[in-house]
Amino acid sequence: MSDVEEEREAGTGTAAALEARLKAYEGRPSAVARAGRDPVNAPMIRHWCEAMGDSHPAYSGPDAIAPPTMLQVWTMGGLSGHAGRAPAYEELLALLDDAGCTAVVATDCEQEYLRPLRPGEEITFDAVIESVSGRKTTKLGTGYFVTTRTDVRVGRELVGTHRFRILKYVPAHRKPKERRPRPVVNRDNAGFWDGVRDHRLLIQRCASCATLRFPWLPGCPSCGALRWDTVEASGEGTVYSYVVMHHPPFPAFDPPYAVGLIELAEGVRIVSNVVGVPYDKVRIGMPVRLGFRRYDEELVLPVFEAVAA
Repeated sequence: MSDVEEEREAGTGTAAALEARLKAYEGRPSAVARAGRDPVNAPMIRHWCEAMGDSHPAYSGPDAIAPPTMLQVWTMGGLSGHAGRAPAYEELLALLDDAGCTAVVATDCEQEYLRPLRPGEEITFDAVIESVSGRKTTKLGTGYFVTTRTDVRVGRELVGTHRFRILKYVPAHRKPKERRPRPVVNRDNAGFWDGVRDHRLLIQRCASCATLRFPWLPGCPSCGALRWDTVEASGEGTVYSYVVMHHPPFPAFDPPYAVGLIELAEGVRIVSNVVGVPYDKVRIGMPVRLGFRRYDEELVLPVFEAVAA
């Protein structure tokens, strides 16, 4: 047997051994007899329906039911999670990490509804590692699909099932970094981007009622007037809200990173990156200061840098 053949055979044996170890986790619990953090409740149903734009009459009133698609909501543990987690799922993910499958992406979910949930009902749930696929090659990279199944109950009655599938994979070799997507510039916002190019953040001001507005619009949302001028932002602001972006590799972006809704000292708000501090240290109320960052020979964008305490 040649050296190449021996190496190929050793690699095949290693892959087979890994798959056998992964398959051993099938059927093991990832959550046992967990209780929902809150009973099914009308305020959460209302928030959900408003976010989804669902005004179906079945979800309000004295005989309201919860939208079936909220099934997973009642099992969520929030930022603090659930106590007493079964270790099998974490062990499985650690095994995949050790095998080089350090990236993860959610691929799909399936839900089965057996009966509606109603405000006041309290749920419990169990989850199991239902399956681990063989090695699969995708555009993102090579890895394994892991499917968990969560059974949701009220008392002893099974009311729904939720399957969730992720891909844990070895990231494919990245191409050279590409340019960021260009902002859409039109006749309504061209003045704003002209200001950014000159390192100025310009806010529209209604020439009739003096209301400041951002983003730029062709008319005043307060009085409807079409005439306007601009004021230059001082650059001072605070983080009004924020998200941390975790997503698969995408040209010109390096997740994770923080995107903030910044409330400027002038009272308007702008969405932009928060820089100068680790993404997991961004907080609501954090003071920030405007800056401008050049991403390539053409593109300059406003960013907000955390102000040292």
